[in-house]
Amino acid sequence: MHSPTTDAADAAFDPLQRERDHLSSSRAALRAMREDVESLDLRDVAGTWVSAKVLSRQIEQRVTALADLAHTPLFFGRLDYLHAVGEELAEGASGERFYIGRRHVHDSDGDPMVIDWRAPVSQPFYRASRKEPMDVERRRRFGYTGGELTAYEDEHLSDPAESDTRSALLAAEIERPRVGPMRDIVATIQPEQDEIVRADVSGTICVQGAPGTGKTAVGLHRVAYLLYAHRERLARTGTLVIGPNSSFLHYIEQVLPALGELDVAQATVQQLVAHVEVRGTDGAASALVKGDARMAEVLRRAVQAGIRLPEEPCVVVRGARRWRVPAHELTGIIEELRARDIRYGAAREALPQRIAHAVLVKMEHGGEAPDDRVQDAVARNAAVKAVVKECWPPVDPVKLVHRLLSDPVFLAECADGVLTADEQRAVLWEKPARSARTAAWSAADAVLVDEAADLVQRTPSLGHVVLDEAQDLSPMQYRAVGRRCSTGSATVLGDLAQGTTPWATGSWPEALQHLGKPAAHVEELTQGFRVPEEVIAYASRLLPSIAPGLAPATSVRDAPDSLTVRQVTGDPVAAVVEACRTALAAEGSTGLIAADARIPLFAAALAEAGLPFLDPGTETTAEARLTLVPASLAKGLEYDYVVLDEPAAVVAGESDERTGLRRLYVALTRAVSGLQVLHAEPLPEQLADR
Repeated sequence: MHSPTTDAADAAFDPLQRERDHLSSSRAALRAMREDVESLDLRDVAGTWVSAKVLSRQIEQRVTALADLAHTPLFFGRLDYLHAVGEELAEGASGERFYIGRRHVHDSDGDPMVIDWRAPVSQPFYRASRKEPMDVERRRRFGYTGGELTAYEDEHLSDPAESDTRSALLAAEIERPRVGPMRDIVATIQPEQDEIVRADVSGTICVQGAPGTGKTAVGLHRVAYLLYAHRERLARTGTLVIGPNSSFLHYIEQVLPALGELDVAQATVQQLVAHVEVRGTDGAASALVKGDARMAEVLRRAVQAGIRLPEEPCVVVRGARRWRVPAHELTGIIEELRARDIRYGAAREALPQRIAHAVLVKMEHGGEAPDDRVQDAVARNAAVKAVVKECWPPVDPVKLVHRLLSDPVFLAECADGVLTADEQRAVLWEKPARSARTAAWSAADAVLVDEAADLVQRTPSLGHVVLDEAQDLSPMQYRAVGRRCSTGSATVLGDLAQGTTPWATGSWPEALQHLGKPAAHVEELTQGFRVPEEVIAYASRLLPSIAPGLAPATSVRDAPDSLTVRQVTGDPVAAVVEACRTALAAEGSTGLIAADARIPLFAAALAEAGLPFLDPGTETTAEARLTLVPASLAKGLEYDYVVLDEPAAVVAGESDERTGLRRLYVALTRAVSGLQVLHAEPLPEQLADR
């Protein structure tokens, strides 16, 4: 790391001051860019009020994207190339110099002062090494304190004499205390992460990532990169980030705006399938069956159950003539439509036109010369409409699923040979509601409604979908997500060891098959950057029991004394509260994780002790840095310090031991700087001997 010292190219300057001057000039250039956009006059540009509104919104978004965030470094790195990359920059010598940042900044002449991290010329900042320098002579990293540039550090990649040591600034950025929502990792992306970030938009990637490997950040940065490289395409088709719960989405919601991307939608799976209001819950047995992929066939049969073959001909009267389509000909039309792989609603819309076409053929044989207008008129004829209503009635997905879950006879017809009698009983509601409107729909029921809705009318596809914590989805939930990217691509993120639902994913190939992306490429991230080695090694003792096929994770961070495991002999609640007080004495955020059933106990104890606390997903501040986290909501979150109460209670809070151990694995891997495990009951045997 350098303070103002030597550098052959910068001998006549104070190097640090030179960089500060460039930062000041870049900020001034960014302000000028923003002012240029704000001064645009659209009065003579927009032809209509609609186009004026669209242009105005685009201008507002551009102004927002050009905001200079005081505590967010405008650039975080610099590349000095050995040779010219393109046209020589004003400050270039034998090669060229590029400052790498979160957004592009240019001066009044249009010359770049900061290059967007997603640009091709920025890629060596993440990929170059002494083994493969990619024509980079020097890579410089910058250190900031409160938004002020305070240090820099150089790697001379083309100098074989320089030792290959870990960047101190890189380590400091990775280990920086976690206060507030999730930050971007644009300054610290590692080569294996960058390969995933910059993968082609046309392919689907599945990332199996151990705790602390940055898989969530990789997925978000991939969205930002794809929007940069394929903006027009994705602006037209849309992008979506899907998270496990609202707390998680709130935690990550500032990452993309910090990278200048404001138009990426976020949702949970439940929000995607919000055709009905979820007011009920399912037992594990019921949820397992409802989430099984076989339910798709049951629903397909249910949707088509109302199709009837005609017993009478269709007689169309036009003027003085009557045109008769016999029942057997109508049957052939209906059977042909039913055999085709098209949506129920699309087939229903096609049926009157098919019948009308049959009438037109007869009219032509009768010596008439009908045109398309005649066919449309016949398709609207009352007799044709009556046949369509009788033989191919409309389907309301909500009412259909209500009937399926309420009527054992109808369910038996649709599930014959697909579900066993016991499985059918598990699916049926114990107390059927009289109407779909008053039913106590569960989350699994809502997914069934979404499947039925797609069978009736195709779900629109987005250009790209990021699915995080994917290991917890059921096959039917995968299908629901897959419908949203059927003609687009996806980035699937998860960790098989952290699956805590009864239907948790057993393997990624199986999950990707349900998603409709069987050809997706699976990448595995095993090197952690946030969780200390001592902590991840302790948590990895659970892997043989919860995910025997996975390799244990490692960490680049060696933080001695980052793990404390202590048996409490006195009041366990008081001991936990005191541990939280001790953790809060250090800089950064603290999370108290406990079994869900014990959360009210600690809420009262913390309040009595005068320790203010937040709910998961709520933004921490300098004044409120303690979050009380139910174990069921800990997934995807991280804190500088974690106090974990009673591991045995976390395990016991789940339906079976394996799920409980997976929940414990999640809780153990949320700490960035230190983990305290307090227990009065015996630890699970996998952790008993430290």
